[in-house]
Parts: sequence; structure tokens; C-alpha cells
Amino acid sequence: MTSNGSQKSAAPRPVELYTGGERPFDAEDLVKASGREPTPESLEWAQRLIDEKGPAAIERYLP
Repeated sequence: MTSNGSQKSAAPRPVELYTGGERPFDAEDLVKASGREPTPESLEWAQRLIDEKGPAAIERYLP
């Protein structure tokens, strides 16, 4: 029995797990991952961070 009381899990688990920098992401993804609202200023901040740090920019916020 699962934690929700069902005999089967609600959704199949992914076969592989990914971290943030392994897949393409954009400024809006980074803004949302950081817990901010996507405003023009936060999108500019995110794009600068992506340009500066590359995939490491989002890995700071995702496992």
C-alpha cells in the first residue's frame, strides 16, 4: 500500500533522474526555480546569471 492509501502509486516514477543543468533551461525557468516572480527585472537578472555561469546558474537552485 502506498502513502496515499492506494494499492498503486499515483504516477509512474521516472526511469532516470535529472539535475537542473542537464537539460535546456531559459531565464524564466531560472527565475521560477529561485522562487521569484517572472518580472522584466528578474528575467534580466536571470539572463545575466546564465550568461555568466552557464548551467551552474540553475544548479544552485535545483539538485
